Amino acid sequence: MVPNPTLGWERLQDVFYRKRTEYSMMWNDEVDLSEFIVAGAPYGGAIALVRDTSRPMSYRGPESRQKMILIYSNAGQLICNIPWDKGSIRGVGWSNNEQLLIVGEDGNVRLYHDFQGAFTQFSLGKEAEDHGVAECRFWGTGFVARLSNNRFVVISRYEEPRPRLLAEISTTAVELHGWNIAPPSYTLSRHVEVFLGVNNTINVIDSMESQDKRLQEGPFTHVAVSSNGALLVLYTSYGKIYVISSDFSKKYSEYDTGTLDSPSQVMWCANDCVAVAWENEIRLVGPGGGALSFYYDSRIALIPEADGIRIISNEKCEFLSKVPDIVVDLFRIGSTAPSAILLDAVEQLEFKSPKADDNIQLIRSNLNEAVDACVKAASYEPEQYWQKRLLKAALLGKSVLELYSSDEFVEMCETLRVLNAVRYYDVGILITYEEFIRLTPERLIDRLISRQRYLLALRLSDYLQLPTDKIYIRWSCAKVKASPDDDNTICKTIVNKLKAVPGVSYEDIARTAYDEGRSKLATLLLNYEPRAGRQVPLLLDMEEDEIALIKAVESGDPDLIYYVLLHLKGKYSLAQFFRLVNDKPVASAVVEQLARNEGPELLKDFYYQDDRRADSALVIYREALLLDDVHDRMDKLKLGTKIYQDSKDPYPDAKAMEDHAKLYEHQLGYEKDYKTAFVGLTVAETIKKLIKIGQGSKASKMKGEFKVPDKMFIFLKEGTYPVPKKN
Repeated sequence: MVPNPTLGWERLQDVFYRKRTEYSMMWNDEVDLSEFIVAGAPYGGAIALVRDTSRPMSYRGPESRQKMILIYSNAGQLICNIPWDKGSIRGVGWSNNEQLLIVGEDGNVRLYHDFQGAFTQFSLGKEAEDHGVAECRFWGTGFVARLSNNRFVVISRYEEPRPRLLAEISTTAVELHGWNIAPPSYTLSRHVEVFLGVNNTINVIDSMESQDKRLQEGPFTHVAVSSNGALLVLYTSYGKIYVISSDFSKKYSEYDTGTLDSPSQVMWCANDCVAVAWENEIRLVGPGGGALSFYYDSRIALIPEADGIRIISNEKCEFLSKVPDIVVDLFRIGSTAPSAILLDAVEQLEFKSPKADDNIQLIRSNLNEAVDACVKAASYEPEQYWQKRLLKAALLGKSVLELYSSDEFVEMCETLRVLNAVRYYDVGILITYEEFIRLTPERLIDRLISRQRYLLALRLSDYLQLPTDKIYIRWSCAKVKASPDDDNTICKTIVNKLKAVPGVSYEDIARTAYDEGRSKLATLLLNYEPRAGRQVPLLLDMEEDEIALIKAVESGDPDLIYYVLLHLKGKYSLAQFFRLVNDKPVASAVVEQLARNEGPELLKDFYYQDDRRADSALVIYREALLLDDVHDRMDKLKLGTKIYQDSKDPYPDAKAMEDHAKLYEHQLGYEKDYKTAFVGLTVAETIKKLIKIGQGSKASKMKGEFKVPDKMFIFLKEGTYPVPKKN
């Protein structure tokens, strides 16, 4: 049976809207939406259900008393249960990356990174802790929380959550009503703005100030900003709807709903019309004041999307959107658009009717336009039958054209195959073509990985020629967490799977194993990591210090060796540190250079620990020569001499150090006896000065003790030896 392409079309003024059923919910009678708070991830993502404690709920056994966050696909298939143990929930939202955010009454926020329960937690600050959170509004990268004292706290980025208080409300006599936010990308200031119904007016609050827009039509119980940020809808407590510009400069339309019942949700359907939802009714309000209603037997929840609205009920998931003009031109009865004539040519061709050629000739001058329209219209059609028909029409048209680039046609065929695969009920990602372009294929693959749909993710990545390393790594991490097998078996399984993937890193898998308490498995996996720079940090975290040092040395990377040695030096005592590196020549050489840079004390300790007495004494000798006080120099020189003497092996420098110490000792004695300066003179200068002051015997004694040659002594005595002057 050929599906009717105009099924579900409804006219609102001069525009068509369609509400199509995408899935029959697989949760059957297990879920009653009247008992839950519903939040849907953007781009056709998962649905989070949280028990609404303000409503009565049916008893479904002991498990119904437990606080659980239920995550479902759009087809009503349970993805996971996440336990909650932090008190009352005041906000449920999603990031653009399909990360779930749960805000507690105490101001603590949990950001769930995947559907396996991994999360990070942060606080909204002391103000939230003291006063408590009342409610929240989310956008793709942040959210705003209203506290019970009517202050607003904003988190602009989930990656770096830094809570910041917005300005206080400017009005003194305050009666608060509905509120909503304009994300930073839609505001002139590039900061989030809060539109708050206060008394009968609207206050616009940002980080700097609160502005009263001085409206008189309120109180406004619901506020919503269009998806492009240009328009604002205000819903009053007496049932009127006002559509104005977001800068409050222009009023576009006014509509009276005719009821005083407060709606559950008010939002934009893309940028085209306003959707108002009560318990069992959705009303679309057009720009000219026209309205279109849809009725239900049970409570419904609306989830806004970039190009429409997801409608979740107990029985089904539907998508409500404007019918694009290009699709209307194709399927409208009696349409004479070139694309409609081209589509009819395909049908005539199948019946082998000559009218097919007549149609082609009729639109010959507009054939390029018709082909492009058929390709574009295929992206808006959820039914695979019409996708194929439209692409077949485009194929017929471009086969007639002499010059036509097929890139867009081929790309559309690939994209539709991907979209149909993820829209399949067993996966349940209800993403449209426009959302897919915004989301990007890489992030769609991330969503499949988060759902542990590894095989589908691999096939789509291969089809789209995207890297697959990440998929294999995430599969391996899940294997490590879930498998009951022993460490050797798991390691073998992972290695056999990953050996066909060139350049894949085992570091993340090994870290997962370590975090799961499987240190042996982590070590086994790290042996297959080809890059030492990825092995070493985890080995240090695992306290496998010697293995880390060996791996660093084997890598030949001096920076990595320095990194490990500095880590070990800060962790161990000097004795333990030196013992760890002594039997590793490369590491010892690096430590020696490190010690030279840090100072003589560490270098002396290193030489002493390595039993290199001559080198240790030489450091002391150099250190002595830099000292200002002669007594300190003598002490250092004597210490260095003793170190030389304690060594079993003779060193030529030992005699020089000993003589230097003796020279200082003699010079100090001469200064004391003769009241003139001697310290700092060389042996020759000292002898010459002794002779000059008439102490020839002392000079002869110095000659013998320091083995001064006779010829030099004669020259010194006669004053003809050229003693060099010190600079």
